[in-house]
Amino acid sequence: MVIGLDCAAPELVLEAWRDELPVIDSLMERAVFGVLRSCDPPITVPAWSVMTASRHPGELGFYGFRNRRDRSYDQLTIADARAVRVPRVWDILSMRDRPVIVLGVPQTYPVSRVNGVMVSCFLTPDTDTSQYTYPAELKAEIEGLVGRYLVDVDDFRTEEKDRLLRDLEEMTEKRFRVAEHLLASREWDLFFMVEMGTDRIHHAFWRFFDPGHRFYEPGNPYEGAMLDYYRRLDERLSRLLRFADDETAVMIVSDHGAKRMEGGICINEWLRREGYLTLLEEPREARRLEPDLVDWPRTAAWGEGGYYCRLFMNVRGREPQGVVDPADYERARDEIREKLEALGDEAGRPIGSVAHKPEDLYPTRRGVAPDLLVYFGDLSWRSIGEVGTGAIHVFENDTGPDDANHAHEGLYLLAADGVVPGRAEQRDLRDIAPTLLELLGEPVPAEMEGRSLLRPCGVGPSGAAGGAAGLHRS
Repeated sequence: MVIGLDCAAPELVLEAWRDELPVIDSLMERAVFGVLRSCDPPITVPAWSVMTASRHPGELGFYGFRNRRDRSYDQLTIADARAVRVPRVWDILSMRDRPVIVLGVPQTYPVSRVNGVMVSCFLTPDTDTSQYTYPAELKAEIEGLVGRYLVDVDDFRTEEKDRLLRDLEEMTEKRFRVAEHLLASREWDLFFMVEMGTDRIHHAFWRFFDPGHRFYEPGNPYEGAMLDYYRRLDERLSRLLRFADDETAVMIVSDHGAKRMEGGICINEWLRREGYLTLLEEPREARRLEPDLVDWPRTAAWGEGGYYCRLFMNVRGREPQGVVDPADYERARDEIREKLEALGDEAGRPIGSVAHKPEDLYPTRRGVAPDLLVYFGDLSWRSIGEVGTGAIHVFENDTGPDDANHAHEGLYLLAADGVVPGRAEQRDLRDIAPTLLELLGEPVPAEMEGRSLLRPCGVGPSGAAGGAAGLHRS
């Protein structure tokens, strides 16, 4: 039984909120737990597929929600389930005639055939008109149980906080009611669900609980909103655990963690200031950078907004109107990298930005990788893609109110026969799929990059480095 909590931070769930979450606390008493290092970038897409396929993003061939389809300037695509070209753990089990329940795991829309049931994720366009279940008739069964099923909340970047809290409560309650129903009515060897409410409440309410946030106000009416949500979530976990007997391994995981957001860096305004990006005319107001705004024969680089920055270079012979000489590519890329890493906050103070070359992160790179993946302030600042903002540093998000960014540190908790309870060392996102297969007595494919949590560091059928020693009692 795997319960995924998108964006759940170990410093909250495993530390600060100990004694506030009795169900999780009781699991921890008999579990091995610790930090689960996310992928690069630590974003919901690709992180859940990295976890369940045990492949790094370069091998998967997508590097976030939106990716360049080709080397043109205007072909960005959403990485939904069709982008995943390798088997995930439920696919492997289905091929081996093991029954599975898959509920809400990101990148499961459109749904695929499994040996069991699948309910798709927040990428589902509309549950009224989209086919979000496998088999198809499960949709009517779910709607007969909970009414209109919610894969996500509408507009979580909003100032309507009371409305959002109500929507989060409704979404989470419906997801858990469906989970209980499926656990009770279907056979399963693997139950794998993901709750998105944990992510949404972090982004919407972090400023209200964190005294270190620049917009925190003591005594505000939402100071306890995040913890209250987690308390109700903890109660719901107890309902699922009724279906886990003494022989059932229970795992709680998150794909990445969270941290407060200090502000935004307007990457394209910075590129304009530094002479790397030229527009055909000055924008009259802040607006998204569209390809028809750019004077491509005079542009060397441009960037995309998001929790991290994807920076692309306009290379001659590679892009349609490329200007960067391939012989000068490395020098120009290093120059941009050094300048971005030296960029400080609004007062010029260092913030510790890191600009990664994809070849330094990924042994293989399928698809169209960014030329640089930039983590502003080690992900304490987001990337703003707009032009015409009139500033490099801004403190309002271009896609609506958002208080938190992602952190590399997610969490894992495994309660299973034979594990030695207690905190263990950091593990890798890719270690989860091999762990599930080993717990089920199934061989781990050689292509998987992770190592089972049941195996000590340096031992295992697959080759990912890292891991904790002494997790398994022989």
